[in-house]
Amino acid sequence: MKTPDYIAFSNDPKAELVKILEELKPDKVAYLVDENTKEHCLPIFGLSDEENIIEIHSGEIFKNLNSCELIWTSMTTLGFSRKSILVNLGGGVIGDMGGFAASTYKRGIRFVNIPTTLLAAVDANIGGKLGIDFRGFKNHIGVFNDPSAVIISDVFLKTLPERELRSGFAEVIKHGLIYDEKYYRTTAAASFPDLNWIEVIKKSAEIKGDVVAQDPREGGLRKILNFGHTLGHGIETWYLNAGKSLLHGEAISIGMILEAFLSLKLELLDIAQVDEISAYIVSVFGKYDLPPISEILPLMMQDKKNVGSEISFSLLSGIGKCDYDVKVDLKWIDEACQYYQSL
Repeated sequence: MKTPDYIAFSNDPKAELVKILEELKPDKVAYLVDENTKEHCLPIFGLSDEENIIEIHSGEIFKNLNSCELIWTSMTTLGFSRKSILVNLGGGVIGDMGGFAASTYKRGIRFVNIPTTLLAAVDANIGGKLGIDFRGFKNHIGVFNDPSAVIISDVFLKTLPERELRSGFAEVIKHGLIYDEKYYRTTAAASFPDLNWIEVIKKSAEIKGDVVAQDPREGGLRKILNFGHTLGHGIETWYLNAGKSLLHGEAISIGMILEAFLSLKLELLDIAQVDEISAYIVSVFGKYDLPPISEILPLMMQDKKNVGSEISFSLLSGIGKCDYDVKVDLKWIDEACQYYQSL
């Protein structure tokens, strides 16, 4: 496994960005931020309000066409050409939406992602998936397109509340469970949040990069990265539509337990493995209230992995192994929820 070529790890993200921009030679550069990264992360780059700063509101609720229109309008006002570059400084929302806006502006301009959250560094900014939410469905509109560069530095993790750090850690757990048992065991043996985060990010980047390299457009193997996400995205969307607070990783922590139970029903895992996985995830995340199953199922029907009216799952076939395009009896989802509530 090797880290994708467009990823640069640096203790000095400002110097790295200067080097990358010198290589790319854009005619203009703008920086996409939200109110949090503007305050806590932008000063690291020595930029002022007089620079070409495009600011949007933070949060998944603003990952929509209205925010994209603001970005497109700003780039138009700044006189952006197809040789210009958008630098996305933020978490998964900024990377997803900024990349999507850049990829569709004038049929596509270059962009650089600088992830400021663990979630973005280990997952959202790697692999070229870009998009926005639409009509209450998560990542419903989007494209595949790689950034010109991703600059990863653990300096930004120091700006994060522990809840945000924990949210990103869900994807770290997932990477081990689906692809590398040793990575899962090593990570689980450490105490959250006292991990060597740059080593964690590098390993997760290698795993995701390896999977994506084998299947860039998600025709097969890449679907394993969706473990925990079919139910998790449904739960996350329900919370978002209800105006309640649940971070992406928190939803995925629920989804991984529920989908591990579905693996048990198909005899892909045994109960000892499911109990072990569930106990570890609950020890890190705690538990959350589950939405009514009847309200999650319609949201799951919009999952991009589905074919026709069938819901497809990516389920564990062991710790460190995962199958994709798995069909399940939907009545098992209610049993999975009962199992989660019993923990």
